[in-house]
Amino acid sequence: MTEREAMPGDPAPAWLDEAMGRLTDGRAVRRDFGEGGRLHIDRLVPFLCVHIAADNQQPVARDIAQANAAYLLAPDIDIASAIIERVGRVIEQRLGLFIVLEFGELESDDPPAKDAPFLPPFLIEVVAGARAAEQVAAKALIETAATIEGKFRTPHVTLVERPPATTAGQKAALTLDYPHLTVRFAPIYCEPGTRRVYPQLRERLVASVFDAGLRAVAAFARATSDNFRLPTHRAFGRKAFVDAVVRADRGIDEIASGFDFLLAVTPINAETAWTEFASGGFSKSPRLYYRPLTLQIETAKRKLFSLNFEHLEDPLLYALYREKQQEVDLQLSMISARETRKFVEFGRALYGPVEATLHDAASDILARTAPDRDASSSTAETRDCGYIRDRAQAMIAAYRRQSADFSASVDIRDDLPAGLLVSRGQLLIARSSALNADRVEALLNHEIGVHLLTYFNGSAQGLRILRSGLAGYEGMQEGLAVFAEYLSAGMTADRLRVLAARVVGCAAMLDGAPFPQTYRLLVDGHGFAAAEAFNITLRIYRGGGLVKDAIYLRGLLQLLDHLADGGSLEPFWLGKIAASHFGAIEELRLRGLLGAAALRPIFLDEVTARDRLRRAQGGLSPLDLIAE
Repeated sequence: MTEREAMPGDPAPAWLDEAMGRLTDGRAVRRDFGEGGRLHIDRLVPFLCVHIAADNQQPVARDIAQANAAYLLAPDIDIASAIIERVGRVIEQRLGLFIVLEFGELESDDPPAKDAPFLPPFLIEVVAGARAAEQVAAKALIETAATIEGKFRTPHVTLVERPPATTAGQKAALTLDYPHLTVRFAPIYCEPGTRRVYPQLRERLVASVFDAGLRAVAAFARATSDNFRLPTHRAFGRKAFVDAVVRADRGIDEIASGFDFLLAVTPINAETAWTEFASGGFSKSPRLYYRPLTLQIETAKRKLFSLNFEHLEDPLLYALYREKQQEVDLQLSMISARETRKFVEFGRALYGPVEATLHDAASDILARTAPDRDASSSTAETRDCGYIRDRAQAMIAAYRRQSADFSASVDIRDDLPAGLLVSRGQLLIARSSALNADRVEALLNHEIGVHLLTYFNGSAQGLRILRSGLAGYEGMQEGLAVFAEYLSAGMTADRLRVLAARVVGCAAMLDGAPFPQTYRLLVDGHGFAAAEAFNITLRIYRGGGLVKDAIYLRGLLQLLDHLADGGSLEPFWLGKIAASHFGAIEELRLRGLLGAAALRPIFLDEVTARDRLRRAQGGLSPLDLIAE
């Protein structure tokens, strides 16, 4: 349905009968026609957004219109009128109501003089008819548009009564029998005189006016019918991806899946590095060796920035993919700067600094707990890599009974420091791993019940970005995984001390402390055993200095706050997201673009886990997690 066809002399194109037949049957319509025209309706909704202009003369108005679930791009008024009349007839018959939102741009902005003491408002003009529901829609649009900020300029929104039908000498305007709002705004996204675009301002303008339009539609629907009691106006958004979204999603996923960031920056000689460090009296930084890079950074970056997000036709998805593009760019920059000081600074940009409140929380934990010498002694009951692998495979089998698509695998590796690591759909176990017996299930719930589960749940959604992770997801993901340890009765004082030590160690590293100094801080200042302090310090200094380890405690604190504020864990299981994405995830769910999570954590089936969750919802601190 996307082939182009010339527009016949009759303003109503020949293909319109077939398109209206599809719409009558409740099927989607997407048809390109001559001179850049397009009709797109992804489902029956009580509105049509319209932009009338030839040759893309008003690009932002065009973007706003085509961000919607139902829109028409038309080269002239006659063609637009003929198509709107037919579309409106079908939608009104099926839904009982119909409104047209027309978007356009004013011919010019009135920029301030260079020596003006302040920036004047910019004009947004709303034209509406006298119908009561039309006026309700206009009021909702105006109230929302009045909050838009553009380059430090606030909008001046005017409501204009729609004039009667065009008479001789007047400029041609769209005249309809249906409720009809026209929104025109000053082109503040352009530099006066040159027409050079301010990209960020353009994006903000598209997103803001688009949102105002949906609010107007929702207000109109509520005023006209009792059948549209939606939980949010954003539920009127798109319910289908255009091909450009699929291409962008696959492109981002291909690049993000083409390298493993943590493996690239994790040393392969942890045991010999410990021997070297100890034999040198703990005074000289050990030599760390890394896997040779097979990734061509420049090639990956070229692919990354060749992805075209301009045709996604969805401001929400556009924002999510742009954020992810920037995050992947930073990861690639970090890998290219491995073992240099730039690596630290790129990491600071990606993961953030160690803020004072986080450092204070970590210091408080270390001050109010003491190392458990019994748990760390050689007499403690431990489990080796073979046992951990067997328990991991048993847990994976349990998840596979929920969904056959849970195809996770387990691999024992010789080139990892002691511990466990998830790489996409695989659990990697260091051969040197030895866990306390009562920590095995908790740590597997961390790695399998959160990291692998959200990877496969994200894979099951229509957007692969949910498996590689929305930008900034890692802090909350790690906080959620640590919280899973608490729900599994596996949180100990020693474990919490490790999370806190990572924070104070990262802060020291960011302040310029060398490896031995941070190691001494943990041993002499906070009572960690030599081998454990080395492992913590090694993680912090891998790659040249990785601040990622501070996000575990930060994420846990954020999650506990989220639960205490009445937040739910359920959205987290859909994929790899942060709490800041809840609004976006909820909108995508309401629009039908996301389904239910294919898998739920099996640790939540335990009565004791549900009891712990209820206590956390009442408000807990990290130290409260070890009080049981």
